[in-house]
Amino acid sequence: MNKFLILLMVGSISLAQPKGKKLVWEENFNGTQLNEETWNVELGNGCPSCGWGNNERQLYTYENHQLVNGKLVITAKKEGAKYSSTRITSKGKKEFQYGYFEAKAKLPIGHGVWPAFWMLGANIDSVGWPKCGEIDILEYVGKEPDIVFTSLHTQDSHGNTINTKKTKIETIEEGFHVYAIDWTRDKIDFFVDKQLVYTFNPENKTDATWPFNQPFYFLVNLAIGGNFGGPEVDDSIFPQDFSVDYIRVYQ
Repeated sequence: MNKFLILLMVGSISLAQPKGKKLVWEENFNGTQLNEETWNVELGNGCPSCGWGNNERQLYTYENHQLVNGKLVITAKKEGAKYSSTRITSKGKKEFQYGYFEAKAKLPIGHGVWPAFWMLGANIDSVGWPKCGEIDILEYVGKEPDIVFTSLHTQDSHGNTINTKKTKIETIEEGFHVYAIDWTRDKIDFFVDKQLVYTFNPENKTDATWPFNQPFYFLVNLAIGGNFGGPEVDDSIFPQDFSVDYIRVYQ
């Protein structure tokens, strides 16, 4: 390989990284099954907070995801009267405080799907939700085509979705797109395909307004129906796939 090509490759890698940050971790979903040193597969219907606290309809199982050609593919299904899907988390295994976080993903479509790439505070077991904080890097609901939701939940908002932005992108259902945040001790910027879509920067930062001064872990899931995704669900759309090409962390 000549020096020009090497320099070109190095330059391309440098341009791909957020300014002033280096890649510290990535998940490329290679192999044939999820890495258990990184991921937990959550199961069931969320009880005692049945419906995962949102009146969602799906049962999470081990059978609704696979790794295909370096991608995580979560498949939501309707079998008889039951809906099934997958939800994974990095809780207790991969947790990060501050940095640039991104995922490249392809959305499912249809009335009733609710895919998400998000984060929760690692102290959730001791302080509960929403005091632990929640960062929704990507949410999409099939009943609102062409719209991406970027949101945060805090104790100050009592968990309600008031710190949020709806962004209309007419081609968002076509192919893969990159969803990201740049999280510092002062603010959180949200991006879709490198374009800034929302900034959260409360002037008065207290535990109630800014729980984002501690480690958080990742969640990836495809919910069905629920308070946000439903309540109506079009059964004719299933099966539907939510595909994730990679997740990367820069610090």
